This record gives sequence, structure tokens and C-alpha cells, in this order.
Amino acid sequence: MINGILVINKSKGMTSGDVVYKLRKILKTRKIGHAGTLDPEVEGVLPIAIGQATKLIELMHERPKSYTGRGLLGFSTDSYDTEGKVLQRKAVSEKIPLEEIQKGMNSFLGKIDQVPPIYSAVKVNGKRLYEYAREGIQVTRPVRSVEIFKYKLLEPVNYQNEQEEFGFNIECSKGTYVRSLVNDLGEKLGYPAVMTYLQRTSSSGFNLEKAVKLEELEANPELVLKYILPIDSFFADYETIDMSEQIWKKVKNGNAISLRNDAKKIALRYNKKVKAIYELKSHTYRPYLMLLQNE
Repeated sequence: MINGILVINKSKGMTSGDVVYKLRKILKTRKIGHAGTLDPEVEGVLPIAIGQATKLIELMHERPKSYTGRGLLGFSTDSYDTEGKVLQRKAVSEKIPLEEIQKGMNSFLGKIDQVPPIYSAVKVNGKRLYEYAREGIQVTRPVRSVEIFKYKLLEPVNYQNEQEEFGFNIECSKGTYVRSLVNDLGEKLGYPAVMTYLQRTSSSGFNLEKAVKLEELEANPELVLKYILPIDSFFADYETIDMSEQIWKKVKNGNAISLRNDAKKIALRYNKKVKAIYELKSHTYRPYLMLLQNE
């Protein structure tokens, strides 16, 4: 049984569910899940939890994500990318200065309210928004609170045919729709806009340097052993304590423990493996996540 995290560099055209389905066949196990859905047309980092690591999925969702992509000023679509129906066109009569574009980007930094695209997997009354869109049903999209840590313009900016294409780097919280950020930036600059390309470069603390293409694993399943990361790699930035035999006996039974520490969450390790995450509550550490089978 494999326990660990596999970072897939997802190719365009695949859903996140496709990746999980194929990995279940390659690894011959059903205990697999992904952390953070990627749209079919988006490529890049898709962390996959296997075995005991599936217990980490909710924690993995909480960490920031980074993207690199491109946007185009000059027309907009109902999906906020080039796959949708064109809604508006407006010629960019002259090149917009880089400083003005970056100023627009800066206005989105921090905590903001965001409306997801109608073609998205967000659920309203148990039904996904894209299902309403395909049926032509009008629905009020929920406003979501997200946080943007970085929104940086990349040069060069390409101006031709009365359209302006620009690159960007974004670091954001979970639940952020980059397509919406591009659309909203266009509105800020006074032009309709679409996202033309997007790649996720990091998620859940893992980046492209640790990633492997699914196609490589299909061709050579043994590569999994090279790329699988231990569960403990997720807790690299946690404060960690090596448990004594006495504390380990308490933790195995799910008991609260006292530690001379003030970290909100702490990783407890035994035999060089993280066995539990404990959380500080009322001056006592109590179980938050148990990983007793992490070997």
C-alpha cells in the first residue's frame, strides 16, 4: 500500500477526475484523491493524495496557490476565457501603459469579494453553475471572499490588431477564480477581457519541480516510486516534536497531552514519522488529525 503525495503536472484537456481515475488503474488502489480542482484547459500542479495521505486533503486545500497566465484586452466571453461565447468587443485604440495595468492589478490585492464565472463548478442549490449555464437558466452567483497575495504584470506586453495581451503571476487563497480576476481587471481598465492561458505553478506547498506528467507514469508505472513524496513532506513548515514512549502511548489512544509549547498546531513524530497533528485548545494539546498508519 502506497502512502504519500504525488504531484502531477496536469496536461490540458484532462479533468482532475480523469487524473484520479487513471492513477487508480496505474496504482491499483482506490484510496486516491486530488487537492484543488483544475479546469480541463488549465495545466500545471495537481497534488494527489494516496492512502493515508487522503486524510490531508482538507489541510492541503487551505494553502495558497500560484499561477502564471495570460490575459487579452479587447473582447469578453461568458466563460471569461477563449472557450466561451463572445459577449462584447471593444478595440484598444492605443497601447495601455504598463504602469496603468499594474496599478489595476494592485487594486485587487488583499481580501476581496469575487463572483465566480457562470461556467464553473461552484454549486447553487445542489447544482453546479455550468449546468445552469448549459440549460440557459438564470441564477444568482454567490459572492465569495478570497485573498490575493500577489498580482504581478509580466513583460513584454503584446499590442496588435487593437488588442493588448499581457502575462501575469498570481498568488491567491483557495477558491479564487483567476478567470474572474482577468475579467475584473479588464473592467477596471475600461475594456472587455478574457484569460487566454493558465498554468498552476504551485499548490499545497508543492511546485512544478516535484511534478511528473501522468503520461510518463502511464508509460512507466515504476516512476511512481521516484516521484512519490512522503506524508511528512507536507508538514515541513510545522513545528515538530519527537515523542517519547510515554507520550506516544497517550497519542495512540487519542488522549490530550501537555507540552511546553505555544504553537497552534504541532506535528508529533515517532520513529521518524509524523503520527498525529495536535491542536492547542485551552492550554492543552488535543487531536486534530491522526496518521497512526504513516509508516
